[in-house]
Amino acid sequence: MLPQLVALLAATALAAAPAPAAVPCATGLVCPDHLYVDPEGAAPDQVREHRAQGREAEAAALERIAGQPQPLWVGGSADDVADAVVPYLERARAAGARPLLVGYSIPGRDCGAGYSGGGVSDGAAYRAWASAFAEALRGSGAIVVLEPDAIPHALQGSCDRDADERFALLADATAKLADAGAAVYIDAGHPSFTGDVEATADALRRSGVDRAAGFSLNVSYFASTEANVEYGTAISALLGGTHFVIDTSRNGAPDEPDGWCNPPGRRIGEPPTLDPGIPLVDALLWIKRPGESDGDCGGAPPAGQWYEEYALGLVGL
Repeated sequence: MLPQLVALLAATALAAAPAPAAVPCATGLVCPDHLYVDPEGAAPDQVREHRAQGREAEAAALERIAGQPQPLWVGGSADDVADAVVPYLERARAAGARPLLVGYSIPGRDCGAGYSGGGVSDGAAYRAWASAFAEALRGSGAIVVLEPDAIPHALQGSCDRDADERFALLADATAKLADAGAAVYIDAGHPSFTGDVEATADALRRSGVDRAAGFSLNVSYFASTEANVEYGTAISALLGGTHFVIDTSRNGAPDEPDGWCNPPGRRIGEPPTLDPGIPLVDALLWIKRPGESDGDCGGAPPAGQWYEEYALGLVGL
C-alpha cells in the first residue's frame, strides 16, 4: 500500500475513533482496573538477592522492572497448562488485580529453529492446548496476547508452515479463549515486521479477530509507541475500528536498533497502563519481560532466561 494511502487511512480512523476504552471485560465478569504485579519471577528474585547483599543501587535500578506488571508466558502442551496458569491466576485474584498472559505454543513457533523455537507438534495438539488454556483461565477476565510473531512469520512464508492452517488454529484458540471470558489480542507483529497493512488485516480476519478484543503490536521489539500507533491505526481502519495494545517494554530509546537479539542501547519504555489515552489503543503493556534474553546471540543466555547485564542496561545503569 502506498504511504499516502496508509496515512489517509490512519487519519480517517483517528478522526472517527471513539474515546479510549479500558480492555473489555466479558459479560457477567467483574474485571479489576489494574494489572497484576507478580512478586515471583527472575527480576523480583534478583532484587531480593541484591538487597540481601547490600547492593542497593542495583536493587533499586532493577525494581523499575520488577515493580511493573508483566505477563505469564504459557507454552508447553495441554498437560502442562493448568499447573502453570492456575497458581498465577490465584495470586492475581488474591491481589485483586487483572491477570495478563501470553499464549505461545503454536506449531513451528519461531520457525522451529529460531532462538524461541518450539511449540506443540501439530494442529491437533494445538487445539488441545488451546482448550486446556481456556479452561484453566475460565472466568478470570484475563488479558491474553496470543502467539507473538505467528502471523508475521506466516505472511513472510519464512517458517515453511501452512498459513491457512496457522490462521485456522489461531481462530480456534481465539474463540475458545474468548468463550472462557478472556480479552484476546492476536499478535500482528510491528511496523518493521512485514509492514504490510492490507495483508496483516486480512490475516487477522482469518485468525478470528472478530471474536477477539483486538490485536497486539511490537511484542519483544523496539519500535516507538508513535510508530506503532500509526501502523495499528492503519490496520484498524481496514477492520472497522478494531482496538489494539502495544508492547512498550523496551521501546524507550529514540531509535530502532540494528538487529533484534539483545541489541545494545535499548531502554525500558512507558510503564504499563490500561488507560493510555490514545484512540483505539486499549493498553500499553510490557509483554516481553524486560531483562529476559532474546536468545543466545553473542554469548547471551538462551531465550527467556534472565540476563542481568542487559536488564541493567535497559534501566540505564
